[in-house]
Amino acid sequence: MKKILAIGGSNSTNSINRKLSKYAASLFSDANVIIYDLSANDLPLYSIQLEEKSGIPDLVMSFSKLIDDADFLVLSLAENNGYLNAAFKNLLDWTSRIKGRKTFAEKPMLLMATSPGPRGGASVLDIAKNIFPRQGAIVKNTFSLPSFPQNFDDATGITNPDLLNQLKTIIKELN
Repeated sequence: MKKILAIGGSNSTNSINRKLSKYAASLFSDANVIIYDLSANDLPLYSIQLEEKSGIPDLVMSFSKLIDDADFLVLSLAENNGYLNAAFKNLLDWTSRIKGRKTFAEKPMLLMATSPGPRGGASVLDIAKNIFPRQGAIVKNTFSLPSFPQNFDDATGITNPDLLNQLKTIIKELN
């Protein structure tokens, strides 16, 4: 059984990206899915002075262990002003400070984004495709879900047949 870590790259308590990552992970066959909820964590803003004073927070060590224990990462990014959500970026900053570690630990990843707008987080997805491999992500494929409220239902998932087909085809290739 494949262990999948589904991450929504947003600290919103009602994160559409957590919903998308959870849904996409559920489409994998024979998988044990763990959902990481960034909104449930209160992580101090990274600074070298805080790291020197207090060390790496336990929360960060727990997150890195979840990555290490996973066989596959399903990550959907929120786009805030064309970039990563600040809370998620902060978690990445802390995780990158663990000695001898690349943030994503050379794990294969389905990298996604969604937003309420028609571009579906395209800007943050482009940025992440370029920087995450340097942080140890093996990006196997990407998916963008535009206009989340029109294309996703909490009970049934992706409602647009073309977009659903696109995601299912990607996951079939990754399975």
